[in-house]
Amino acid sequence: MSTPDDKHFPLLASPRLASPRRRLTWAALGLAATGTAAWAWHRLSGGQSGRFFGGPSRLPDLTYTLIDGRRIGAAELRDRVVLVNFWATSCAVCVAEMPELIRLHTEFQPLGFELLAVAMPYDRPDHVLHFAASRRLPFPVALDPMGQTVAAWGGVEATPLTWLAGRDGRIRQRLLGRPDFVRLRTDIKTLLAQAG
Repeated sequence: MSTPDDKHFPLLASPRLASPRRRLTWAALGLAATGTAAWAWHRLSGGQSGRFFGGPSRLPDLTYTLIDGRRIGAAELRDRVVLVNFWATSCAVCVAEMPELIRLHTEFQPLGFELLAVAMPYDRPDHVLHFAASRRLPFPVALDPMGQTVAAWGGVEATPLTWLAGRDGRIRQRLLGRPDFVRLRTDIKTLLAQAG
């Protein structure tokens, strides 16, 4: 006897999968896979795009070592709107968003905005130096060869990962993947208008 499932899903009608027990097993596996995928999306996206979930609630008290040997610490970031971007030279999305980050830096840096690009620990320093020089990156680029910066930020599960903090040092956004730069520009303007 044929059921609607058999007509639409011939695989389920095969003798190997025809028993109700096997169908139930396959259904359970499908639900488990769907649940795992939903959990992974939630974990990677921070739960909601553009919102802050997980990680530090304030800028970590760190000293960043830049590719030119200088250091930037908490004192240099105080009373500034700060965008910290974790990236890698091997990340196509990271490379593609660099022109937008350059525009943000150029537009807002004179108004009290600081953009800091942190290269991932697995990125070779010579690759980072070459990339920054060839693209003429105008903002500070930090190296993190031992992963201490990544650890202080609560880990980086994928790149690019961007954090935005207000003048008071409180984290306002955590953005995984390429940000919506129109919205990000608006959010930066709003934070720059606020007092620390």
